[in-house]
Amino acid sequence: MKTKKMLFLATILSLVQLVGFAQINMPPASPHSKVSQQMGLTVLHLDYSRPGKKGREIFGELVPFGQVWRTGANNPTTLEFDTDVRVNGQALPAGKYALYTIPGKNQWTVIFSKKTELWGAMGYSAEDDALRIQVPARKQKPVVETMTIQFAELTDTGATVNLSWDKTQIEFRIESEVDPIVMKQIRELLIDQESDNPGLYFQAANYYFTNDKDLNTALEWITKSVNQDPKYYTVHLKAKIQAKLGMKTEAVETAERSMAMAEEANNPDYVRLNERLIESLK
Repeated sequence: MKTKKMLFLATILSLVQLVGFAQINMPPASPHSKVSQQMGLTVLHLDYSRPGKKGREIFGELVPFGQVWRTGANNPTTLEFDTDVRVNGQALPAGKYALYTIPGKNQWTVIFSKKTELWGAMGYSAEDDALRIQVPARKQKPVVETMTIQFAELTDTGATVNLSWDKTQIEFRIESEVDPIVMKQIRELLIDQESDNPGLYFQAANYYFTNDKDLNTALEWITKSVNQDPKYYTVHLKAKIQAKLGMKTEAVETAERSMAMAEEANNPDYVRLNERLIESLK
């Protein structure tokens, strides 16, 4: 009898534990989102939850004006970058930050906090702020149902962060240095070490051409690359540099060579690029 009672109690305990640990798998009210974006030489990582409007008036009611907000739902939104950056012109070291905001009717405060492990805004302290900026709040149409943060207006040196929800949008600009870093690498690899790598010569020449630097040096480097290891794309770059230097006859001859190489490699894109370049030089 005692054994039966113990077995009964064990069965009841097992059922209680099973019920206690059982969960219903349901869609989250505010879906979690992770976004990574290459910005020049910097990688941006955004991690946030996306609440919905669901018929509610958001800013000034659900999200009060003048109070610190987690900028989303659940855990605070975080933004991480692996190089030092400038946010709306103000310096911010590489790292991971909680993105708090203080919404206002016409202006918001955007806060980069070093405290990233809080729940919502509970425990937030201005002492943990790494940076605060003021940004205008703009009205938008149509209404945005689900809070959205996205990277826009991407360039080699920056990106604009847009936050949109309900009838409101804010944005701020993140920028990082590129040219000093690239130029340092070019000096170290091509000049100081006197590299003889055709791939490095191509990269350096392309950077000089794209960024309007010394074209004579770019022509010298791309010529070394082409002489050592000619490819239809390196020869095409040489033609473009020659054209930009006003060397029209030489540019046409080089473009024709690149086009023949592209045809042989069955690359119609570079065939068309060379055709357009030749046409522009006539």
